[in-house]
Amino acid sequence: MSKTPQEWFAQSDYDMDTAEFMFSGGRYFYAVFMCHLSIEKALKGLYSHKLKEATPKNHNLIYLVEKLGLDISNDLYTFIFTINRISVPTRYPDNLKRALEDYSKEKTGEILQKSKVLLEWLKTKL
Repeated sequence: MSKTPQEWFAQSDYDMDTAEFMFSGGRYFYAVFMCHLSIEKALKGLYSHKLKEATPKNHNLIYLVEKLGLDISNDLYTFIFTINRISVPTRYPDNLKRALEDYSKEKTGEILQKSKVLLEWLKTKL
């Protein structure tokens, strides 16, 4: 049985809270990963709500945005493209030391803030 849109969004909120928790604990690339997961779940909530079909079993945010036909600003679309691209390296880093260097507090804080803005925007589309 597929999740309801409300369940997808509840999990999305929980994952964003987890991203904030990881950020506050200095686990920056895990915070980025959780941001991606939160946005993915929100998009899947919209997908199930708008398209009335089971959500695809993939993690590609661009695919979900395009399938939904969202009228999205260039800034938000660019951010989705960015977070989509960095999902795999934060999920399966090739080199831990490099991953730790790539996601500084400043860079991760920016990703977290943009993710929150995007999540709030997605909620308005439900």
